[in-house]
Amino acid sequence: MKTYLKVLAHRDRTEASDRHLAFYLTFIAGAANAGGFMAVHQYTSHMSGVVSSLADNLVLGEVELLLAGLTALVFFLFGAGVSAILINWGRRRNLRSIYALPLALEACLLLLFALSGMLGPIGHGLTFLIIALLCFVMGLQNAIITKLSGARIRTTHVTGLVTDTGIELGKLFYWNSRQQTEQGFAPVQADMAKLWLLARMVGLFFLGGVTGAILFQRIGISAAIFLAIPVAILALFPLLEDYRARYGNNDGED
Repeated sequence: MKTYLKVLAHRDRTEASDRHLAFYLTFIAGAANAGGFMAVHQYTSHMSGVVSSLADNLVLGEVELLLAGLTALVFFLFGAGVSAILINWGRRRNLRSIYALPLALEACLLLLFALSGMLGPIGHGLTFLIIALLCFVMGLQNAIITKLSGARIRTTHVTGLVTDTGIELGKLFYWNSRQQTEQGFAPVQADMAKLWLLARMVGLFFLGGVTGAILFQRIGISAAIFLAIPVAILALFPLLEDYRARYGNNDGED
């Protein structure tokens, strides 16, 4: 188990480690998205809806909702940018924890979200802070998977996942006529491995949403601790490996 966990967020990647890390983070994203809605009545993972709401609220003159949307958009961008900075900073220093660094930050922010439940009733100020924090986390996480997979996988962008699923289903059910084959057209074929990957990721986001909604409904914002812990575990082993590589040979020195 330890060996398995060590490779999930490690610098040295395999197709299996990319896929498995994406599965875990997709589940976490679904749970955090649902938890955010339970806390502040706003989903924080999809920017398509946020940008659309910005246009609507600008026309309607809903200043408070407009500010909430701007906060969501800016902090999602900020999170993705910080993720890219941390990954490139680690890569330039040849760290094994280049992907664990933003994961560790995500775990800390989810813990901060959990602790915010101890501040009492959620007012307007705390609502904006929670929206900013969760959108930052979503941007941070989405950028991690985008970077390590070469933009093949995203964990919070379910619109893209469903679109790609639909494309593969269209290929799967396309009728390749004999006449078209004889005319030299290559047969249209679905990528079954990709289709299975996409279907699982959509399902895991949904399952994470159900789990998050149940936890936050029964426990409150403090339920975010159950999201922070697994993310911290994913980040732990590469960080320890870098720590030992840097300081492990200093034992016994003055």
